[in-house]
Amino acid sequence: MTQAPHPDIQHTVRAKEWFETLRTDICREFEQIEREAGSDACFEYTPWQREEDGNEDPGGGVRAVMKGKVFEKVGVNVSTVRGNFAPDFAASVNGASADNPGFCATGISLVAHMANPHVPAVHMNTRFLTTGKSWFGGGADLNPPIPYEEDTADFHAAFRAACAGHNPTYYDRFKKWADDYFYIPHRQCHRGVGGIFYDHLECTDDASWERNFTFTKDVGQTFLGIYPKLVRRRMDSEFTDADKLQQLQWRGRYAEFNLVYDRGTLFGLKTGGNIDAILMSLPPEAVWS
Repeated sequence: MTQAPHPDIQHTVRAKEWFETLRTDICREFEQIEREAGSDACFEYTPWQREEDGNEDPGGGVRAVMKGKVFEKVGVNVSTVRGNFAPDFAASVNGASADNPGFCATGISLVAHMANPHVPAVHMNTRFLTTGKSWFGGGADLNPPIPYEEDTADFHAAFRAACAGHNPTYYDRFKKWADDYFYIPHRQCHRGVGGIFYDHLECTDDASWERNFTFTKDVGQTFLGIYPKLVRRRMDSEFTDADKLQQLQWRGRYAEFNLVYDRGTLFGLKTGGNIDAILMSLPPEAVWS
């Protein structure tokens, strides 16, 4: 099996550099929140290398994790990997096939589980992939154990505004996509209060690449603009044992979704990613009743 040539290396490098910049900005902001809470917690950065037989340059990434007073556990991972999909998995990936299994992928993935149950957990991911096609995907969704209409409205308003600056159809399309995707069929409920989710924003030329890259950057910047505001709004709230139990139960549902349905988890496992980075999304503690 030969690896398909990667025609988009310059674009991959630019996307990778942006994801790393976004990670730096997010980690700095989250550490600042910890300082405001009287904590000296910092992110720990752990590099990892991917392995693939016959591949001299399979890539890797850096796993960044912080456990603090406000952020019980938050991970911000950036990875850039390249190689070949297994034939059975290639058939399920846009632009790939058993005859053309080569791929390159770079992206940032963030999950935050919070100490205070009044502070919403959150997920954010953006990525750029090249197979036989090139495309961007990603999004962000809010996962509050104790929902507040104000927080939900502000989160959605931020992403509605971001989408409106690019395409008037984006927000409605991508909100529905998030609602449909972040649903737990066996529980018959959503994982949280939604957000936006998009995939396969294809790049057929430089103009479409720049357009989709600009949108993807705005998704990351919008997340950085809104989520810390929600954390600061709720992080000093008093909570009861019943509040904490509700948080732990919702964390169980979060774990169920990520282990059973999440595409990112499956992609990481199927492409030989770092297990600790892939399962970073799981909460530090959860209950099932």
